[in-house]
Amino acid sequence: MRWHVLITSSLLLSGLLMGSACVPATRYDAALLDAEGAHADATRRAAEEVAMRAEIDRLNRALAAAEALAAQRDKTLSGSEAGAHELQAKLDGAIAENNELRKELARLGKDANALLAQKGMLATALESAKARLEELRKAQAAADARAALFKQLALKFQKMIDAGELKVTLRNGRMVIQMANDVLFDSGQTEIKPAGKAALAQVGEVLRTIQNRRFQVAGDTDNVPIQTALFPSNWELSTRRAVEVVHFLVSQGVRADALSAAGYGEFDPIASNDSPQGRTRNRRIEIALQPNIDELVAVPDAK
Repeated sequence: MRWHVLITSSLLLSGLLMGSACVPATRYDAALLDAEGAHADATRRAAEEVAMRAEIDRLNRALAAAEALAAQRDKTLSGSEAGAHELQAKLDGAIAENNELRKELARLGKDANALLAQKGMLATALESAKARLEELRKAQAAADARAALFKQLALKFQKMIDAGELKVTLRNGRMVIQMANDVLFDSGQTEIKPAGKAALAQVGEVLRTIQNRRFQVAGDTDNVPIQTALFPSNWELSTRRAVEVVHFLVSQGVRADALSAAGYGEFDPIASNDSPQGRTRNRRIEIALQPNIDELVAVPDAK
């Protein structure tokens, strides 16, 4: 277009020059000015066109850059959305896992409390078992000591046992020396017979060897009633006989503070009173070894 304007201007100028011979100077000058104006206008328009093309190119480049940026943004947004979905999925999974962990923790907490409670119960049971075992050991030790003493007494009284003068037995958890009344007393009497004194003297010798023990002398009768001025009942008779035996043992060197007397009358039989043999067995003197305090061990019940 620029060359088209230049050619046109040249032709116009040539025409004017060719016709200058017959054209006035004023018209020539005007034509020349018009030609120069047209040329300047063409030059300006050409420059504007170049600038416009440059601007169009710049705008096209800017548009391309913007489109590329938009495409990158869309890609980034797409990736961000995918990443956001992935993160949301992970977050949801973490929340679900956290809830499960909370539930498990709560369960474990309950289990821990139950275990602690069970542990406390087991500890209490263990302490109770230990205490019971200790009591059992003490009871066993006491029983062993009583058994050893019983064996010792039986050996020391073996001759008298063989002669039928006494028996060594266990009654109500106590070791008891049983002597028949027929050996010690006549019927209804409280004076010890000579044969009874001889037997009691041997008993006293053994009792003196047993240290740290107390002995109870108990009188027993059959159920045949007695009623005299001295003995209104068998209680008085049995008690008086026990006291007589205590006095005799003291005279034989047995410590008085280790002896006591009791009378049971007919109320502590060891046999039936329905036969003469049974009544004979019930008429007796018993010397019982009293247990020491440290032997009074209560064996705890198993729970």
